[in-house]
Amino acid sequence: MSYNHTLIRHIERIAPLSEAERISILTAFHPRELEKKEILLFRGDISRHMRFIAKGCLRAYYLDDSGQEHILQFGIEGWWVNDLYSYLTQTPAEYFVQAVEPTTVLQIRRDELERLFEKVPPMERFFRIKMQRAYVALQERTVKGMSQTAEQRYIEFREQYREIEQRVPQYMVASYLGVTPEHLSAIRKKITS
Repeated sequence: MSYNHTLIRHIERIAPLSEAERISILTAFHPRELEKKEILLFRGDISRHMRFIAKGCLRAYYLDDSGQEHILQFGIEGWWVNDLYSYLTQTPAEYFVQAVEPTTVLQIRRDELERLFEKVPPMERFFRIKMQRAYVALQERTVKGMSQTAEQRYIEFREQYREIEQRVPQYMVASYLGVTPEHLSAIRKKITS
């Protein structure tokens, strides 16, 4: 199955499309190939594309004042990854988006997506629902980050994102969970013993 059909199937889980609408979407999205460790979006750049991961794995992270990485999000096939604040406000990105492994994204420029919303109304519904879900997930992650122990966060991460855990280095999982690699190693040892 081609990457384009993966995108269409993903959209149609939320918003059914006519054949003409499918064609409009397929011509509006363009593939971009990334090598492992290639940066898709740099901090300070303005995010001008919405990006769907057709193949591979990305991470969104920021660097604090001491140069420490903090991973905010992973994304694998069928996910969307972006600095959404930069995209929506057209201000400089706070995050980097980087390929963890060779990755193919299907992307659409912001102005093209706005035109697609007019031409293909189900796309507007699709993105409204995706934004709502993203907001709920962010709020849930924030609350859990404040109320759960590191061990609880790791157990939940393993249950929800087993495939991601198997595809990314442990130091990245530690960064995502807000712990040191050594602390994560101790948690993993405790859980398996």
